[in-house]
Amino acid sequence: MWNHRLIFRIDWRVIPVILSLMGISLLVISTTDPACRQGFENGFFTPKVLSQIQRFFLGWAVFLLFAGIDYNKIREWAWILYILMVISLLGLFFVPAIQNVHRWYRVPFIGVSIQPSEYAKLIVVISLSWFLERNRSTASTWGTSIVGSLIVGVPFLLILKQPDLGTALVLCPVTLVMFYLGNLNPVFLRIMAFFGSLFLIFVLMIFMGIFSHDQMRPYATKVLKEYQYERLNPDNHHQWAALTAIGVGGVTGSGWRASEFTGRGWLPYGYTDSVFPAFGEEFGLMGLLLILALFYSLIYFGFQVTAVAKDLFGRMLSAGVTVYIAMHILVNIGMMCGFLPVTGVPLILVSYGGSSIFVTMAALGILQSIYSRRFMF
Repeated sequence: MWNHRLIFRIDWRVIPVILSLMGISLLVISTTDPACRQGFENGFFTPKVLSQIQRFFLGWAVFLLFAGIDYNKIREWAWILYILMVISLLGLFFVPAIQNVHRWYRVPFIGVSIQPSEYAKLIVVISLSWFLERNRSTASTWGTSIVGSLIVGVPFLLILKQPDLGTALVLCPVTLVMFYLGNLNPVFLRIMAFFGSLFLIFVLMIFMGIFSHDQMRPYATKVLKEYQYERLNPDNHHQWAALTAIGVGGVTGSGWRASEFTGRGWLPYGYTDSVFPAFGEEFGLMGLLLILALFYSLIYFGFQVTAVAKDLFGRMLSAGVTVYIAMHILVNIGMMCGFLPVTGVPLILVSYGGSSIFVTMAALGILQSIYSRRFMF
């Protein structure tokens, strides 16, 4: 099942990109670790940096595992993974809430938290790829479109109920792209695209000041709950702090560990959701252009895998994984730049956290599994 020889056939260009993003992660976490403001004197290797390094090592093990597994074997496990995903998402509502939300399982004795919604996104991509390949002969029928929507809709609603709006919304563009590549009913696709674009335009107009957040409240709360609509408020401390940090960084930045705004803890969640503005303050516009170039390379290499995949399942799976990665990047950077609401979506391979790293490295490993088998029949 696992073939170590195929590891040597992977696209080696992605390795320096991943390592560079991991290096940026450690630089940011070293600066924003709360231990630095509590008199911790151990230089670069703060407690959270050491924890992140351990997660990166485990992430590389996950990457090599999935890169060496025949991705066609994943097809056989699709429905089992989907059932386990739904059970794990339902189970969250029967355990104590953490930080007033039902997003994590707390593993006793070792103090580790597991976030099923992070794994759910990749499992949805795998399940949709399996379903669309299996039903390619009836792809244009309304029945296939409805069943495909249900496959996404069940985890979408469960994740939204946690509540985790950001993670749930990442599934929407991933689903739309996969449905398009799967040649689903064009009328159904137009309806999906219309309502998705309508919601996105509405959010952008609020954040750009075209629509007043307070004036739109009576109409929006007929569809959304009050706390959900409040997340669309562009006038909040988190986004103000993120924009301030980016602005203070200027073109060249203040220098590593020389930031005043981020270094004093005025930027919320500087080592998780807000790593982009934290890095921007210390390394400026030039640093942000570097990180954007690295992410662009990762997405470009992902779509190249889609172009060379040998079968429909491989094309669907690689396209879904690549869009999933791209949406995480766009949503996180968009919310830190004041274009989207702050929804807690991590910046992949840079934000502090285990679940996101493991899932991302598994997804990248699957891409390499598809790439390394592109000439095998």
